[in-house]
Amino acid sequence: MSTIRIDHQPLARPQPGDLVVLVREDVAPGAETAKLLPGLGALIQRAAAAETFKGKAGSAMTITAPAELDGVGRLHVIGLGPAAEAGKQDWRAVGGAVAARVSGRQATVFAELPGLSDPGEALAAMALGARLRAYSFDRYKTKKKDDAEPDAKATRISFMSLNPEAARLADAPWAAVAEGVTVTRDLVNEPPNVLFPAEFARRAEALRQHGVEVEILGEAQLREIGMRALVAVGDGSVHDSCVALMRWNGGAPDAAPVAVIGKGVCFDSGGISIKPAGGMEDMKGDMAGAATVVGLMHALARRNAKVNVIGAIGLTENMPDGKAQRPGDIITTLSGQTVEMVNSDAEGRLVLGDVLWYVQDRYKPQLMIDLATLTGAVLVALGQEHAGLFSNSDELADRLISAGRVSGEKVWRLPLAPEYDKLIDSKFADMKNTGGRHGGSITAAQFLQRFVRDDLPWAHLDIAGTGMNAPKTELNTSWSSGWGVRLLDQLIRDHYEG
Repeated sequence: MSTIRIDHQPLARPQPGDLVVLVREDVAPGAETAKLLPGLGALIQRAAAAETFKGKAGSAMTITAPAELDGVGRLHVIGLGPAAEAGKQDWRAVGGAVAARVSGRQATVFAELPGLSDPGEALAAMALGARLRAYSFDRYKTKKKDDAEPDAKATRISFMSLNPEAARLADAPWAAVAEGVTVTRDLVNEPPNVLFPAEFARRAEALRQHGVEVEILGEAQLREIGMRALVAVGDGSVHDSCVALMRWNGGAPDAAPVAVIGKGVCFDSGGISIKPAGGMEDMKGDMAGAATVVGLMHALARRNAKVNVIGAIGLTENMPDGKAQRPGDIITTLSGQTVEMVNSDAEGRLVLGDVLWYVQDRYKPQLMIDLATLTGAVLVALGQEHAGLFSNSDELADRLISAGRVSGEKVWRLPLAPEYDKLIDSKFADMKNTGGRHGGSITAAQFLQRFVRDDLPWAHLDIAGTGMNAPKTELNTSWSSGWGVRLLDQLIRDHYEG
């Protein structure tokens, strides 16, 4: 949940509270800032000399209760690096650094940004970074630091600039994206006893208030339709499986939609092929792909995106039980293809296979993208810096790579090839659900590709390294990163909207 309030104001005397000033390597405030606050430049220069602060990008210093600035409790000076690098600045990271410094307080940011062709976009990026950094998840902590009103500890930031109206206009859609990331983070952080499949579906239904059409297919409907692979994953759980279908109609009525599909295994014990006990609590995050889809649909609706999008998530729970699927079982999928179950811990691809087939058949999308915390092998290959990208379309893959560079949510393309595909051939069925240890992320993607028409552009994003247990960054200190919302929003902005 995010506890931050942001506005954009013209340059003026700072409000009581913290003051943030951005400086380059000359360690000098902007010209208009210096006029408003005589003596500020000399104060910063003296402190910089004492602290050996040189205004390098990512550096900062804090001056407590500066006598020269009436009403300012703390002055934070944040370095931006050389002026020549202004066009390459990561303004989101700057905003994150601001939010980290002023957490829980009122702050004014003097944001003069000379030399930029579009300072409004830079200010909007800073605001986005601040919103992302301010997120925390303490819903289940009963011992609070104080008994104040929930809003009393909110961070309040006023970005003061030479053109606040341009900043406000640029900021509005990014505020919607930040909301979508928060939705995703909240879902992934929830404990599995709270967020089981039916509860996840109810939370997806909340999108209706923003104009998203939502349809829930219960387990009885899934069995009738023929989604036997998805249902089989949940056979060992006391919770029924379901599918949530979300539709945002922001484009032309006759325009084929973009389809985004998410794996929603609300808890993954491994089933009969049970996982080791160590770290199993992290498997509450095995629904991060589905959470990203819900967050994306929220963002698109809140910013009124001019595009048609289908969001589809398969929701289930993988548990051991007398009714659970066993290694050696053979399952007939919705596509009619049969799968030999050789490892019940390779369950996510079964969920996705049925949903992919259903979405392409029912909605006739122009492309499909699926997201899943699918394999530990992708962590071995890429760590937590990139998500694994697999695609049958060079154009779609290139667009995702480009969107990743812009959004900061990076992807790395890995191969698909017949040599890998044959590794999942089965002696007893059309395929088996794992190809063994070697190339595990690739054979998982090959499995999914068997449920996609050859002529339909498709991409699979393996987010096991990026969607949960995320590394701490300037934009996120939470266990859940909300990864993928910004990437897919950027992709849609750049290529499929309007």
